Amino acid sequence: MSITRDYKDTINERAGNDAIFTAALLDEAITLLLNDEPDVARLVLRDLVNATIGFEELATEIERPSKSLHRMLSARGNPTMDNLTKIISILRNRLGLDIKIHTIPNFVA
Repeated sequence: MSITRDYKDTINERAGNDAIFTAALLDEAITLLLNDEPDVARLVLRDLVNATIGFEELATEIERPSKSLHRMLSARGNPTMDNLTKIISILRNRLGLDIKIHTIPNFVA
């Protein structure tokens, strides 16, 4: 069976109609970062930016060229902590979200 629709189209449509979905994408990106999976986290952030504010608008707000932001949020990107926190902060504010992090003991019985 062939794929009939690009996943990016699905993400864009759902993000435009479902605030819980966009919150879950941001939550997933942050969780991936904190769990030592930065490559995947950057890709999720890239999809979230594309589906919500877009790279041109993000570039204006972060005062960086959009091409630079595209590179930062690629699988091999290497954003500084300052740029990464700015991106997350802008997304959080635009989406009207608050971020709370909880630690959970990881004890093996």
